[in-house]
Amino acid sequence: MLIRDAETFNTVEDKTVSSLEKQEGGDHYKIMKIQPVEFIHANKIPFLEACVIKRVCRHKAKNGAEDIRKAIHELNLILELEYGQS
Repeated sequence: MLIRDAETFNTVEDKTVSSLEKQEGGDHYKIMKIQPVEFIHANKIPFLEACVIKRVCRHKAKNGAEDIRKAIHELNLILELEYGQS
């Protein structure tokens, strides 16, 4: 795609980088063959289920046992909110 450079008004190639190629705060998603956000978006997965997926996918590369505990907490929230179980 061609765009105009704001300073020179010359036509230049747009080198915009996909947001999937960038990551703030590490590379624990970028190193995966399929990023959790791509899977979650493609399958229209609800919020809490999406949180569980991302935490389980990244636990070894980021927060270890803390991510697993958070995923368990989110699963318990699903049980309570969706099924009335605590």
